[in-house]
Amino acid sequence: MTPESIVEDFAHHVAAQTDAIFRGDAKTGNKHAKKYMAALKKLRGFGDAGREALSLLFTHSRMDVRVASAAELLRYRTDEAKAVLEQAARGEGLTAFEASEVLKQWDAGVWNLDQA
Repeated sequence: MTPESIVEDFAHHVAAQTDAIFRGDAKTGNKHAKKYMAALKKLRGFGDAGREALSLLFTHSRMDVRVASAAELLRYRTDEAKAVLEQAARGEGLTAFEASEVLKQWDAGVWNLDQA
C-alpha cells in the first residue's frame, strides 16, 4: 500500500465514524475509529512521507477529516495544522468542539499525538 492509499482509507473511516456518531451508532463508530487508527499506524511507518501524505487532507471537503489530520500533524506542520483547527473551531457542532479542544491541549503543552 502507498501512503496515499492509506490516507484515503483514513479519510473514509474518519468520515464514517462521524456519520455513525450522528446516527447514534456507537458500535459502528468505534469500528471505524479502530480502522482509522490502524491507518495512522501504517502512515507512521512511512515517517515523513506518511506525514506529507496525511497533510493533503488539510483541504479535504469534509471538515471532520481536515480536523483529524490537522490534530495528528500539529507537531510536524504546526502553522498549517493550527490554521485548519482555528478555522474549524470558529464553527459549530462536534467538529468545532473537537478542534477547539485540540488547540487548548496544544496550547497547554500536552498534545503529543505525533511524536518526533
